[in-house]
Amino acid sequence: GGEYRNALQAAACNGHQAIIQLLLNSGADANAQGGLYGNALQAAAHNGHKAIIQLLLDSGADANAQGGTYGNSLQAAVGKGD
Repeated sequence: GGEYRNALQAAACNGHQAIIQLLLNSGADANAQGGLYGNALQAAAHNGHKAIIQLLLDSGADANAQGGTYGNSLQAAVGKGD
């Protein structure tokens, strides 16, 4: 619970690309839902972490997934102004 639903979302929000790669290699679900941002892709989009966005998309993250404060990843990116 809380702001980050899981470690992947926390790492995506804070720009920790190496940790994200480690988590994904260990079987983390790129589409896990919950928390303030809804999922890791929305967290990365909201914070303008472009390389992480690409990494998550390459790992199967759903760009159209709904949830969180912003609704989807596009709205999360626009909400921050990036």
